[in-house]
Amino acid sequence: KLYFEPVFWEHIYDIILHEKPEGVIVQLGGQTALKLAEKLDKYGIKIMGTSFKSLDLAEDRGSFSRLLKENDIPYPQFGVAESADEAIELAKELKFPLLVRPSYVLGGQGMKIVINKEELEEHVVDLLQKIPNNKLLLDHYLDGAIEAEADAICDGKDVYIIGIMEHIEPCGIHSGDSNATLPPFNLGEFVMQQIKDHTKKIALALNTVGLINIQFAIKDDVVYIIEANPRASRTVPFISKAYGEPYVNYATKIMLGEKKLKDFKFNPQLEGFAIKQPVFSFNKFPNVNKNLGPEMKSTGESILFIDSLKDDEFYNLYTRRKMYLSK
Repeated sequence: KLYFEPVFWEHIYDIILHEKPEGVIVQLGGQTALKLAEKLDKYGIKIMGTSFKSLDLAEDRGSFSRLLKENDIPYPQFGVAESADEAIELAKELKFPLLVRPSYVLGGQGMKIVINKEELEEHVVDLLQKIPNNKLLLDHYLDGAIEAEADAICDGKDVYIIGIMEHIEPCGIHSGDSNATLPPFNLGEFVMQQIKDHTKKIALALNTVGLINIQFAIKDDVVYIIEANPRASRTVPFISKAYGEPYVNYATKIMLGEKKLKDFKFNPQLEGFAIKQPVFSFNKFPNVNKNLGPEMKSTGESILFIDSLKDDEFYNLYTRRKMYLSK
């Protein structure tokens, strides 16, 4: 059945009382569905796949960074602040430039790169007014890094990486606004191995059952973790189309407990490269700031297939690696 209802708890709960489902899958509804997971857990409604505890751990930037530290996985130096004074004290230790972001937000909302004390104070005060009682995370921003991401399916014991993508735009532009290549076009074997190792370690440490997306920043051949989302990212349908594999179908069967990874025969097919290109709707929103940064502004994406890196369209896209970031 298909329900056309606002995705608010009251509406969802009415449907659950009416349908009496065995459980609910939250991994395929983006950040909105993950935010409802707390209520589902509180009301004793079974969450299929990754547990609420693991979803919450990955969302809480402070807790997640501690998990990375325990597993000896590199991440940008960070600190958590709850006031402007705390943020300024932290900045002395972390050094500018800094990426400031609130926990539990959608599409990079409220994220900003700040380069001095005045900007930091102004942005923190603004955020605390808009999202009161939220923890703010300050990361040292890795200037000049390359960004990449991996999507994987985990059944709690084994991990299968469905795709690794390299972003063309510099690190700091939201992944939803970046052009990204599948497979990566310019990452060495050593970097690729780190990405694979980190992805498997994190998926298992979070007790993932289903899909997970992990974002990386690569600087001086070291792969740092930016964040992990134990859900289907926007790139999962892209990877499925590019490789001709129904990965969402596989992941759903694992969430339901019907199958394990070893039950599937993976056979991805792709000649050349597939490039994920963001689609913007600035013509419909003329007053929106068109500068790209850590807050997502794209409204969709398209897919471009190229046979090789000699393709003129790829050369044209590659010029974007020299972009200046907006704050």
